[in-house]
Amino acid sequence: MNIAPKELFVAFFRIGVQGFGGVLPWARRVLVEERHWFGEEEFLDAWSVAQVLPGGNIINLSISFGARCAGPAGAAAAFFGLTLAPLLIICALGAIYVRFGELPQVGRVFGGVSAAGAGLMVATSLRMAASPRMRSPLAVFAVAAFALTVIVRWPLLLVLAVLVPFSFFLVWWRAR
Repeated sequence: MNIAPKELFVAFFRIGVQGFGGVLPWARRVLVEERHWFGEEEFLDAWSVAQVLPGGNIINLSISFGARCAGPAGAAAAFFGLTLAPLLIICALGAIYVRFGELPQVGRVFGGVSAAGAGLMVATSLRMAASPRMRSPLAVFAVAAFALTVIVRWPLLLVLAVLVPFSFFLVWWRAR
């Protein structure tokens, strides 16, 4: 896929503006549903890799996708497009909070924004969980990873160290 760095910058800038505080729902909508740069399964594959890499997941996704489409210039364009608007927004919100943070109305506004962001993440998670991949026997690893990190509170590296070998074995065994 050959996408110009300018087009990558604009798309990821839009994602950064619309998804401030919860970028995954907007990234999926723009990349899968609107621009059709990813299929649903392809997006899930890229998102899975982005989650395993160190750093911010959506940043990893933007850089890898930009690099795939337009090399280093595409990676830079996607990264800067994604991060420029949130940087400017957070600076403005920080200035507002420093000046008016002691007002109870400001606290309620920030609480409402947090709740909306959490709702978007839950909705996107449910949509991604409804994919055909999550109806396969391998979905047990997603459920196990969730349970071990959220309920049992194991560190992510320990969860990966335990589940990855088992998942590789299951995929190998099923392919025989």
